[in-house]
Amino acid sequence: MMKKKIVTFGEIMLRLSTPGYSRFVQSSSYDSTYGGGEANVSVALSNYGTESFFVSKLPKHEIGQSAINSLRKYGVNTDFVVRGGERVGIYFLETGASQRPSKVIYDRANSAISLARAEEFNWEKIFEGKDWFHWTGITPALGSNAQLAVKEASIVAKRLGLKISCDLNFRQKMWTEKEAQAVMNPLMEYVDVCIANEEDAEKSLGMKLKGINIEKAELNENGYFSLAKELKSKYDFETVAITLRESFSASRNGWSALLHDNKDCKVPYRSKRYDIQIVDRVGGGDSFASGLIYGLLTKDSTKIALEFAVGASCLKQTIYGDFNLVSIDEVNKLISGNGSGRVER
Repeated sequence: MMKKKIVTFGEIMLRLSTPGYSRFVQSSSYDSTYGGGEANVSVALSNYGTESFFVSKLPKHEIGQSAINSLRKYGVNTDFVVRGGERVGIYFLETGASQRPSKVIYDRANSAISLARAEEFNWEKIFEGKDWFHWTGITPALGSNAQLAVKEASIVAKRLGLKISCDLNFRQKMWTEKEAQAVMNPLMEYVDVCIANEEDAEKSLGMKLKGINIEKAELNENGYFSLAKELKSKYDFETVAITLRESFSASRNGWSALLHDNKDCKVPYRSKRYDIQIVDRVGGGDSFASGLIYGLLTKDSTKIALEFAVGASCLKQTIYGDFNLVSIDEVNKLISGNGSGRVER
C-alpha cells in the first residue's frame, strides 16, 4: 500500500523552557527545543510512517536552519518551506505543577511566516499527489497574510480532492474572539474534519454550551454530545472530534475524546478515559490531531481511529517537548489495555 501524503501549514517556533519546574524569575538559563501546532502534527505523522510535508517560511540564517533540521531529524519533508524573512518566532514556557498552572509568553511578532505573502506558496505544486491538508486556528491568527494563505490553500486542496482538517486552537494572546470568529467561520466551508475542545468552539466559532466546567474537572457528557451534533449540522462536517480534558491540577488530568461522523459514529462515541500524570502537556492537542488523521486514513473503524488518537495523545503528555515521539506499536499496546507503565525488559 502506498504511503499516505499529508501536508501541514503553519509556524514552527523556538521554544525556550525554564529547567524543570522553575519559574521565569528564577531561571538563569533555558532549555531550547522547537515546536508549533502544525509542525508537531507533521513530526508525529512521519513517525507513524506517512509522508509528511511541512509548509512555512523561515529565515535563511542558522536559527531558521536549526528549526528545519529539527523536523528533518524525524523524516518530515521540508522542500516547500520558503526561505526568507528576519526572525523565527519564540515562545517561553514555564511548566506548572500541582495547583500552579503552566505559563506561556510569546515573542513571535514579525516572524517570517507572519509576514509571508500568500503568493509565495505554490499550492498547486504543493498539493500535487497529496491526500490530506491540515491547519490550525493558530495560523490565521498570525495576521491577514496568513489568513489569505490558508484560504487559498483550502480552495486548491478542496478542488484537488484532498481531505482538509482543522484544529480550531483558539489562542487569546494572539487575537480576540470577535476577530477569530470573523475569520474562522467562513473558512469552515472548506473543512471536512473539525477538531476542537469546548473553549475553541465557543471562542473561535461562537458556539457555547452550558454545564461544562473544565477547571472544576466537571464534564457534562451530554453537553459535549450536543456540541458535536451542532457543529456537524451547522457546518456540514464529515467528522467532528472533541477532546475532553478534566483538569484536577497542572500535574494530573483526565483525558478522553468523542467522535461524531458519517460512518461508525453516527451517534457521538466517547473513547476510553485516561488519568494522566503530566510531564509536558504542550502539544497534547496536536498529538491527538495527528493520531486522528493517521487513524482515519488507516483504520477500518472510525471508533478505533478515535481510540488511537486518544491513546497517542495520552502518551505524548508523558514526553518532554512539543513533539510526540511514540511508535504505532506503543500506542496499540496502550489502547489494547497495557497501560501499567511497567518496565519492558
